[in-house]
Amino acid sequence: MARKALKEPIEETIIKTEYSDIMQKSYIDYAMSVIISRALPDVRDGLKPVQRRTLYDMYELNNRFDRPHLKSARIVGDTMGKYHPHGDSSIYDCLVVMSQEFKKGIALVDGHGNFGSIEGDGAAAMRYTEARLGKISQEEMLSDLDKDVVDFIPNYDETGKEPVVLPAKFPNLLVNGSEGIAVGMATSMPPHNLCEVIDAEKAFIKNSGITTAELLEIIPGPDFPTGGIVTNKDELLEIYETGSGKIKLRGKIELETGKGGRPSLVITEIPYTMIGANIAKFLLDIVSLIDAKKTTDIVDISNQSGKEGIRIVIELKKDADIENVRNMILKKTRLEDTFGVNMLAICDGRPEVLGLRAIISNHVNFLRELATRKYRTLLTKELDRKEIQEGLIKAVDVIDVIIEILRGSRDLKTAKACLTEGITEGINFKSRISEKVASQLRFTERQATAILEMRLYKLIGLEMDALIAEHEKTLKDIAEFKEILSKSSKMDSVIIKELDAIRKEYGRPRRTLIENSDEAVFEEKKIEEMEVVFLMDRFGYAKTVDVATFERNRDSIEAEFVTRFTCLNTGRICVFTNKGVMHSIKVSDLPFGKLRDKGIPIDNVSNFSSSEETIVYVLPMASLVMQKLMFGTRKGMFKQVYGTEFDVIKRTVAATSLLDGDELITVFPVTEQKFVVLQTEFDVFLKFALDEIPVKKKGAVGVRAIKLTGSDHVENVYYLYENDDTMVTVGNREVLLSRLRTAGRDTKGSKLRG
Repeated sequence: MARKALKEPIEETIIKTEYSDIMQKSYIDYAMSVIISRALPDVRDGLKPVQRRTLYDMYELNNRFDRPHLKSARIVGDTMGKYHPHGDSSIYDCLVVMSQEFKKGIALVDGHGNFGSIEGDGAAAMRYTEARLGKISQEEMLSDLDKDVVDFIPNYDETGKEPVVLPAKFPNLLVNGSEGIAVGMATSMPPHNLCEVIDAEKAFIKNSGITTAELLEIIPGPDFPTGGIVTNKDELLEIYETGSGKIKLRGKIELETGKGGRPSLVITEIPYTMIGANIAKFLLDIVSLIDAKKTTDIVDISNQSGKEGIRIVIELKKDADIENVRNMILKKTRLEDTFGVNMLAICDGRPEVLGLRAIISNHVNFLRELATRKYRTLLTKELDRKEIQEGLIKAVDVIDVIIEILRGSRDLKTAKACLTEGITEGINFKSRISEKVASQLRFTERQATAILEMRLYKLIGLEMDALIAEHEKTLKDIAEFKEILSKSSKMDSVIIKELDAIRKEYGRPRRTLIENSDEAVFEEKKIEEMEVVFLMDRFGYAKTVDVATFERNRDSIEAEFVTRFTCLNTGRICVFTNKGVMHSIKVSDLPFGKLRDKGIPIDNVSNFSSSEETIVYVLPMASLVMQKLMFGTRKGMFKQVYGTEFDVIKRTVAATSLLDGDELITVFPVTEQKFVVLQTEFDVFLKFALDEIPVKKKGAVGVRAIKLTGSDHVENVYYLYENDDTMVTVGNREVLLSRLRTAGRDTKGSKLRG
């Protein structure tokens, strides 16, 4: 008997929809999640979510500026466990950056240990470093969280709550700047001087119609922690009005006189964009300029930077052209650079590019909202306090009756009912007068609770005087809070007073100079044109020597170097690789000198993309443009190309298109050759007239020259002249290629046996 099914089968519901619609919606949801929840700062507190959560977690851990540091790993783990479940590296990186004074206008975290350096040294692992809140973070960004000034939302697993935004009393977005890459958008905001930004906010509070131009009289421009010089002052107005543009930066160079009276250019400040590994790159760039003979005036370069600051010393010859060297350094290195500004932030829940005035306006409105909520909370507390104080003062006048009520009541509920409603039933009084007074009592619930909890020592005269004085202060505070909440001018004066206190406590002088400077102009010394010999060995090491040296050592050079030709030292060399790419190299970039010098790998002065890229052919550009080149690939695709197609400015161009899995095996100048002979791996030979290969563009694949079978491929290509005596060895026999039968292109060829 068949077993009866226990459950009815579930009926499937298939929803048909357009695949592109689902993908579009999913991508938009993902993008907005990254934009809002990860990458962009909020205009109100200038913090990204990970920064906000880290600071709030440190606040919850009581990791205050006046207490001992905590292990960074403890902070990171607690933040990740409670608020930011996106990996420990992002949290620790955020903690590190907030502690680095060379990246931030004002550090928000006080780090203890190795938190990296301006020269690019990374921070130690989180298990070694310690941190605590910076004073400004604790007092000016977190101190009012207990006054209901901001909203709280559930954390990611709804086991706790976190603030939507921190109550930042200063415009952190402008002071510390921000950088972040979201999906389809990025923010890049420079830091500014705290004193100037606060003065600008005060000016906006006093005059909401103030223009960006007027604000720039107070904030002349960014103030980078590294100092330096902004050189395009006249362009800043448009940048700060639109919220985007490019700020031109320049390091500070001073002239000093060293030992023996030799001049030295000393770099004491660097552009903000040079923070990190770019300092090391700057030193390498200077060395490269010296090696490339761009200047002969530099004797030595040393990095003497330390705790005192940046100090990079470039020693010069006594007769050096100082101004020309200075301009060369600015023009050829990142000591003169640009900072791309894109002041993108989350405003009213959506990403928006904001100008300077809009950022200040949003923060001032935020300050007013904070003040409103703060003083409403304080007013409520003071009104509650007033109620209790008035109850206690009133209770003192009838304290004897209250004591009778307490002694005569059966329980607390009976006593409280008498205090609040005058119900005397169930209470034993000493006299009818006391009972009559008790029946007239009408304390509030809060007052009755305070009376019942009052300690007897409060009845001491001095304590009573203190209570009355406290009550008077409470009344005064209530009047003040009501005035602040009812008069916008009073609230603004309170905000300005707080801003002044922050300015006084944390302000410091401007470090970046704002000016209009002419662009550095460097004229390279013209190289005296001469004919040289290019040499490259089988390992790819290349150099140039003069013609006389080559002639004196011709035999040894021909034995050692596989590639040799003459060219001009002002010209270019073309290197064709198996990837179908041509790299153009300046002859002047190659070392010129003695024959015994090793030279440099040719891929060091070209754009070789990978270690798998190998050289197929090298020739000078001058001879390339005067002839045609034959291209052949492993899969037998051939074409001719006019050399003029490769006379381009780009350093790297595609020389030919390749089929999947194919590679270039031959590039050869076409002169008076008559025939092409192809030899495959399986010793199949095909000879045909060179004219059968058509001329095509460099971007073409070419035509098939031979029909290959199985896994066979073209291994060698020979180009024959009339009556050519080229011979090859096949097995145990030698074959004269000119004796091979001439066939047509795109045939199978003939297999030769040894």
